[in-house]
Amino acid sequence: MASKPEQLLIVVSVLEGRQFPRSPRHTLVVEARFDGETLATDPVEHKEQPQFCTELAWELDRKTLHQHRLQRTPIKLQCYAVDSGTSARECVGYIVLDLRSLQEIKQAPKWHPLLSSKYTKLKPALLISMILENDTKPTAEQFKAKKAPPRPGSPALVPLDSGELRPVLNEEEGFHQIGPEDVCADMFVLSVTVAFATKLEQLISSSTKLSSEGAEFFFYYTLLGNDVTSEPFQNLLSPNFEPERASVRIRSSERVLRLFLAQQPCLQIHLCCGKQSLGSTDVSLAGLMTSSADLTKRPAIIEGAFILQPLNRVKPSLRCVPPDLQPTVSVSVTLRAEDINNQLEVPIENGPKTPVKKGPVPAARRERPSEEPRALRTPSPDRPLRSPDASPEHQHSESEAESLCSDIRQAPPTVHDRQALPTAHDAPVVPDVTEADAADSSVSVSAPKISIPASAHHYCFSLDLRSIRDLRTSFPINCVLRYAYQFFGSAAPIMTSPAVEVKKNTEVFLPQSYCAFDFAALPNQLQDTFLRVPLTVEMWHREPSSPDVLLGSVSIQLSRLLGSEKTRFLDPSGHQQWRQSCSERIPIMKADGSEKLAELCYVSVLEDLGFVKAQDVLVSESSQGPPAALAPPPQGPGGAEPLTRPRETPEYKAALELEMWKEMQEDLFDNQLKQKELSHMQALAEEWRKRDHQREALIKKKEMEYNLLEEQLQKTLSELEKREKALVHAEMETQRLQRELRSEHEFSMRELQDSGRRLREDCAHQVELERSKVRQLEDLLAQQRQQIQEAENKCKQLEKEFELYRDQQNVRPEVRLQSEINLLTLEKVELERKLESATKSKLHYKQQWGRALKELARFKQREQENAMTRLKKQQQELEHMRLRYMAAEEKEAVKNEKHELQDIRNELNRLKPQEEPRSWRDTAHACASESADEHVTRLLEERDTLLRTGVYTHDDRIISELDRQIQQAMSHRNT
Repeated sequence: MASKPEQLLIVVSVLEGRQFPRSPRHTLVVEARFDGETLATDPVEHKEQPQFCTELAWELDRKTLHQHRLQRTPIKLQCYAVDSGTSARECVGYIVLDLRSLQEIKQAPKWHPLLSSKYTKLKPALLISMILENDTKPTAEQFKAKKAPPRPGSPALVPLDSGELRPVLNEEEGFHQIGPEDVCADMFVLSVTVAFATKLEQLISSSTKLSSEGAEFFFYYTLLGNDVTSEPFQNLLSPNFEPERASVRIRSSERVLRLFLAQQPCLQIHLCCGKQSLGSTDVSLAGLMTSSADLTKRPAIIEGAFILQPLNRVKPSLRCVPPDLQPTVSVSVTLRAEDINNQLEVPIENGPKTPVKKGPVPAARRERPSEEPRALRTPSPDRPLRSPDASPEHQHSESEAESLCSDIRQAPPTVHDRQALPTAHDAPVVPDVTEADAADSSVSVSAPKISIPASAHHYCFSLDLRSIRDLRTSFPINCVLRYAYQFFGSAAPIMTSPAVEVKKNTEVFLPQSYCAFDFAALPNQLQDTFLRVPLTVEMWHREPSSPDVLLGSVSIQLSRLLGSEKTRFLDPSGHQQWRQSCSERIPIMKADGSEKLAELCYVSVLEDLGFVKAQDVLVSESSQGPPAALAPPPQGPGGAEPLTRPRETPEYKAALELEMWKEMQEDLFDNQLKQKELSHMQALAEEWRKRDHQREALIKKKEMEYNLLEEQLQKTLSELEKREKALVHAEMETQRLQRELRSEHEFSMRELQDSGRRLREDCAHQVELERSKVRQLEDLLAQQRQQIQEAENKCKQLEKEFELYRDQQNVRPEVRLQSEINLLTLEKVELERKLESATKSKLHYKQQWGRALKELARFKQREQENAMTRLKKQQQELEHMRLRYMAAEEKEAVKNEKHELQDIRNELNRLKPQEEPRSWRDTAHACASESADEHVTRLLEERDTLLRTGVYTHDDRIISELDRQIQQAMSHRNT
C-alpha cells in the first residue's frame, strides 16, 4: 500500500496595519486568494492602525507545493473597505506574496505596502508573516459528510457550496474541474487575448529614461492561477508585439460556471518592466455569462480598449489627461463550448497544435491567432495619413483635405472608402463585434472611426531645428536630436539624420532637421494643448559600436508661438489664411538637470488653413490603399452576351457626373456661407478680442491678488498648524512633566515622613543609651578614683623601700664589677656590629668593583670597535698615500741603496775595534739575561692576573700587547 503524501499547511498571518485613514462608516477586510481558494479575515474597524490578528491557511501536499513554486504561483491579498450601511465593497489596494520565499522556519513578520493604493498620500501597509507547517491532525477514521442525493427530476438544481467553486486541475486530461464531477460534465474553453496597446508612454514620467531601462516591457495577468506573459517588446512609444491567445479548458456546467464567474474578481492585466508594474487595468468577467446567454449557440465575448491606470508610486492618476492621450490596451475575453464551434479551431489546427503532456503542465496554453485582423497588430486610430519620416526631407502637402476630396471623387462615395484628416482630440473608440467576425476568430475588432466636427481647422505646424552651439563637454559628440508630439497625430519619434559632430566653442547647423505636420483640431483645443504640453527635444550621442547615450533635453514652450504676431497670406486658390512664427535660442540642460549643456536655435511656424469639412473615416490598412473594385456580375446561362462592367455603362457615368456636379455645387455653397460667416466672425472677433483683453487684464490682476492672498493664507495656515502642533506637543509634555513632578513630590514626601519618623525613634533610643552610658561611666569614675588613691599610697610606700634597698646595694664590690662587665659587653657588641658593617661594605665594594670592571670592559669593547673603524679609515688613507708616493719611492730607491752601502761600510769600520774587549761583553750579556728573565716573569704574572678577573680575554688589546712584549723579551733573551 502506497504511503500517503505529506500534508502541509501554508499559514499567512495578517497581524495589523498602519497609516490607514480613519473612517467610522467603513470596516476593513483582507481577502487572500491562492490556488483558486479565497479566504477572508473578520471585519475590523477602519482606523489608523487596524488590528486583524488573523491566520489564513491552505492545505496541500509537498508535490503540489513544488509545482506551485515552479510556476511561481503568487498569494494575492486584497484589502477592501466595506460600507457599514450599504455593504458596498471598494478595493483600497493589494499585496502579492512570493511563494518561493516560504520556509518552515518561523521568520519575523514584515511590513508590505499596499500596491495601487486608494490612499496615495498615506502609503498604508500590512504586517504579514508566512510559515510552512506540517499538518499533524489525525487522518484515520475522520468524519466525512456524505453528499446529499440529487432530487428526482431536477439534477441541475443541486445546492452548491460556495467553497467548492474553485478550479481543480486535472493533469492527465488537461482541464480544470469546477463543481461536482457528476453534475458538471460540459467542456468549455476560456480564452484571453491581448491584441495591441497605445499611448503606453503616458505611464512613464518625463524624468524616466527609456533607453536606460535594463529590462523589456511585457503584459502580465493570471488566468485560473496560471501566470501568462505576452511577447516582450522594446519600444514603448510604438509597441510591436504579436497578439497571443491564452486558453484554458474548463469542465463544468453553465449554472456553476455562472456562479463561479460571479465570484471571481476582475482579471487584472499589468504592464511590467522587469519586476516593476507600470500600470494595470481591470477586466470584469461577470459579464461573460448572463441569464439569457446560451454558449451552445454562440460564444460569450468581452472585448474593448481598456484604460491602464498607473501605480501611485510611479505617477499620479490620469483623470486630468485628455481621452486621446490615455494609455489603453485592447483585450478580448471569450468563453465558448468546446464541441459546437469547430470552425473556431480551424486556424489553430492548421498551425502547430500544442499537445497535452502527461504530468504537471500549465493548464493555460498560448497561441498566436493568425486569423486576427491586421488592424489589431498596428492599431493607430489617431495616426496621421502620412506620418513624418525619420529623416524628414520631403515636405507634407499644404492641404491634406484637397487630396482627400480628390480621392473621394475618383471612386463611388461609399462609407468605407471615405477618408478625412485625423483629429488630435479623438480617442480610440471601443471596437464593435459582429456575428460574422465571431465565427472567424475569437477576437475580432472593427475598425475605429474618426469624426471631424465642422468647426475644426486645418493646421500645418513646422519645426526647423537649425543649429547647436556653446557645447560644454570635454569631448566632441555625434549629435542626434529626437522629439515626439502626439497631438500632431504620430507617436513615432522624429530624429535628425545623419548625426553631426559638434565640438566645443563652435556652432554647427543641423542638416535635414525640418519637419511639417498637417492635422485637424479645434482652435480652443489647440491653444489648451500648446499651453499645457511642451515639446521636449532630446539630445543624443551616437556611436557605431555602442548604443545611443542621452546627454540632455530641452522643453520648447509652444505657447510662445501662439503669442507671436499673426501674418496674413493667400493660398493658391485665393483664400485668406494666417501664419504665426517664433524663432529663439534656448539652453539644453543635462539629463540630470544640473547645468547647461548647449544652446539650440529653432524656428517654429503654425499655419491656419481654414475650416475642414466634417467627415467620418475608417482608419485601417485597407484605407491606405485604393478602394477595392466591385466583383463583376455572373454571366447568364447562355454566356453569349459580352461582359459589361457596371461603371462603364452610360447610366452610371451620368449618375456619377450628376453626383459630382451636386457635390461641386454643395462645395460652392458651403464656401460662400463660410466666407460670409468668416466676415461676420472677424467683426465679432475684433470686438470680442477688445473685451477679452480687458477681461484678461482684470482676471490677471484678480489672479495675482488671489495668488498673493492664497500664499499668505497658506503661510498663515502652515504657521498655525505648526504652532498648534507645537502647542499640543508642549501641552502634552507639560502634562507629562506635571504628572511626573506630582508623583516625584508625593514619593519624596512619603520618604521624608518615613525618614523623619525613623530619625525621631533613633534619636530617642540613642538618648536613652547615652544616659545609661553616662550613669555607668559615673560609677566607674568613682571606682577609678578610689583605686587611684589606693595605688598612690602603695607607690609611696614602695619608693621608700626602694631607696633603702639601693643604699644598701651601692656599698657592695660585686655591683661595681657587674657594671664594668656590662660596659665591656656593650663595647663588644658595638665592635661586632662595626665588623659586620665593614664586611658588608667590603662585599658591596667588591660588587661595585665587579660592575665597574664589566662597565670598563664594555667601554673597552666599544673603544676597540671605534678603533677598528678608525684603523680601517687610516688603512684606506695609507693605501691612497702609498699609491700617491709610489713614484717618489721608486725615484729614491737608488739613493737608499747607496746610503745602505755606505752604512754597511761604516758599520764594518765600527765593528773592527769592538772585537777586542769580548770578555767584558760576555759578562754584560749575562747580567742582561738575568734582568730579561725577571721582566718576562713580571709580564706573565700581570697577564695572568688580568685574565683571572674575567673582564679581559685573549682578544683584548692590552692582553695582545702583553703577549707581544713577552715574546719580544723572550726573543731578546734568546739572542
